[in-house]
Amino acid sequence: YKESYDELFAKGEQQRQLSKEFVREWLIENNFQGKEGQTMPEMSDMFVNQVSERYIELYESITGSKFERADITSVLSRVEKNILKFLTAYYR
Repeated sequence: YKESYDELFAKGEQQRQLSKEFVREWLIENNFQGKEGQTMPEMSDMFVNQVSERYIELYESITGSKFERADITSVLSRVEKNILKFLTAYYR
């Protein structure tokens, strides 16, 4: 962000944002402003992945820590394990 600021400014290009503004702009570009009766546009997998990558980048910039992605190969098993862990801890 800081590294590219001057270059983008000199070119008159939009700055990278440390916010959800890019999602809001996408919604507006796709004719959605959250008004009554509007249907939210469907986000493509590609856009959702871009959003995820931006938030991961933001997380890493703010915390200085590497983001650890959850293992999604066995979600049901993980949920069952966590429920059992909770029940065991709170209902002995």
